[in-house]
Amino acid sequence: MAGSGTAEDPWQLTTAPGTSEYTMYRDEAADPPALVCQVGSTTLKYHLSAIDDLAAWLREQGDWVPLGAADEQKPAADGTVEAWGRDEGNPVGGWYGLRKGYRGRFGMYLPPLLEELGLAELTHDKRSNSVRAV
Repeated sequence: MAGSGTAEDPWQLTTAPGTSEYTMYRDEAADPPALVCQVGSTTLKYHLSAIDDLAAWLREQGDWVPLGAADEQKPAADGTVEAWGRDEGNPVGGWYGLRKGYRGRFGMYLPPLLEELGLAELTHDKRSNSVRAV
């Protein structure tokens, strides 16, 4: 994997369909600790715990789960990674996204990181991708 996950050497990632490149890095000094996602000029921030929490949830699911990526202003389809990333029953009690107005797209940007870290496997189709724990 390219990058070590620091601000100086972020992970170099590609969305599941392979259509967009972006970077992510850990910001452990942030309050709360954050996972910073840079997509062009847009910065999204998620709880750093999302890595371990999503990996654990995927193991519980035991099968493929649709990504269901959606902007914050749009509803997430039930049973998707995106819906779980907003659900009040997840470990953070709601949104993993930390920056209001930019809290969505959890299902787009987190699963490729989990795949690069060896925690999940992704499909890489043009659309309707899914993820499962390894």
